[in-house]
Amino acid sequence: MSETLDEIVANFELLEEWDDRYRYLIELGRGLAPLPEAGHSDENKVRGCASQVWLEARREGGPGEGTRLHFLGDSDAHIVRGLVALALAIYSGHSAKEILATDAFAIYEKLGLAAHLTPQRSNGVRSMIERIKSDARAAAATEMV
Repeated sequence: MSETLDEIVANFELLEEWDDRYRYLIELGRGLAPLPEAGHSDENKVRGCASQVWLEARREGGPGEGTRLHFLGDSDAHIVRGLVALALAIYSGHSAKEILATDAFAIYEKLGLAAHLTPQRSNGVRSMIERIKSDARAAAATEMV
């Protein structure tokens, strides 16, 4: 994905109509790096999402809280794929410690998404974020042997 979180926030602020914001989310989803077919596994599937969502974490460096996590993701629904792209813009490439300290819900609030997502999609977003934070907790707990 080529857009940073700051660029996404700025673009959201430029778009006044929610139809335009939804189209922008769909565009973000189209810009996601492809998740290899092997990544569409049961292990990578995010539980608690009404749509099919997969997240694959790759660790860099470490061990412990300094481990950087890079994520790939995908969904079978266009808007949800955009929400995956937003979550990856928030978290991918950051250390486990940074991920655990970042409140994605505050960002979703700032963008107005919290008020404009169905309860089902909001639950799916929570599940995605919890999955990412779970991967970060696991990476932070890893110590060199």
